[in-house]
Amino acid sequence: MKAVVLAAGEGTRLRPLTEDKPKAMVEVDGKPILTHCFEHLVELGADELLVVVGYLKERIISHYGDEFEGVPITYSHQREALGLAHALLTVEEHIDDDFMLILGDNIFNANLADVVNRQQEDRADAAFLVEEVPWEEASRYGVCNTNDYGEIIEVIEKPEEPPTNLVMTGFYTFTPAIFHACHLVQPSNRDEYELSDAVNLLLQSGRTIDAIRMDGWRTDVGYPEDRDDAERRLREEREAREAAAEADDEEEEDADTELSVEADDA
Repeated sequence: MKAVVLAAGEGTRLRPLTEDKPKAMVEVDGKPILTHCFEHLVELGADELLVVVGYLKERIISHYGDEFEGVPITYSHQREALGLAHALLTVEEHIDDDFMLILGDNIFNANLADVVNRQQEDRADAAFLVEEVPWEEASRYGVCNTNDYGEIIEVIEKPEEPPTNLVMTGFYTFTPAIFHACHLVQPSNRDEYELSDAVNLLLQSGRTIDAIRMDGWRTDVGYPEDRDDAERRLREEREAREAAAEADDEEEEDADTELSVEADDA
């Protein structure tokens, strides 16, 4: 399965971190956000990375070249910042089957594989990783309405008064049908071609989109304090793993010592 990574953003709210680099190249825990995304996608089995670049695109292209951990990279240039649906259309010619889509400004430690597995079951036309957020934060995201079967029935982009607090997280799977919907999208009141509008067109045409509840966490790196939060979470998880490994080593040493004592007594 191919994977599309949207990494054309400038990241004005992240300044001064983005004064000399695109948003996706801001470092979190010692490596660019984009590297974190690539690592997840390679682990999920991506056989090609389609990276949409824009602002300071040469910083991304020169850093990664034409492959990442043996997986080929194809770059596509979004020449104007006209929204996510517009960005997605720049890779249409490269897609002829189901694919993954990740926004290149998110740090995940979550059940991304559940989304891919659901897509491969052929029971849905798309699957989204979704998350419940505090109500006061929901207006920052695409908000989802769902039915009793866990299927998405409507997406509302950054509503002033969110009807729910269930939001899209920035990881999706789609069939190529999404491209036809993107072509039909009209500019929003932000003068952008919104991915949420394309999703609603899919739904109106009778397509099924499953909502996969997030197990874990993610951080949308929109502000410098978000970067700090993601680094804290990653650091705490690394320290927890190291402590667990150290405890396992101590248990093995204690077990070896007991065996040695028993052998000497015998």
